[in-house]
Amino acid sequence: MANTPQQLGTLYNALTAGSKIIGTIIADSDIRIDGHVEGDLQCSGKVVIGEQGNIKGNIICQNAEILGKLDGKIDVKNTLALRATGNILGEVATQTLIVEPNAVFNGSCSMNKQHPSPAPQPEKK
Repeated sequence: MANTPQQLGTLYNALTAGSKIIGTIIADSDIRIDGHVEGDLQCSGKVVIGEQGNIKGNIICQNAEILGKLDGKIDVKNTLALRATGNILGEVATQTLIVEPNAVFNGSCSMNKQHPSPAPQPEKK
């Protein structure tokens, strides 16, 4: 059985350096931003903001890696990695936060570990 490109992790969207988008982006697979975005980004996979990338807006995604600049809110279901060249100005909500030395983070952070729901208790009669 052959693997599809998505199973191999090779299917993703990209905005190259020198490109600019004003508006909302909705991506069903991973996306890498090396250009400039003014608007919101909703991604079902991983968001990577490259070193030249700049987003001014809000992001909702599964995982994120920030090497460039984000000015806004980011809601990451699993892991957010802020790399040494990364810069976040705004609000962060994530389950796991990784911050490398020399990264810049000015804002607030809310971390929620997801715990299994307690087992239902039998009703008292």
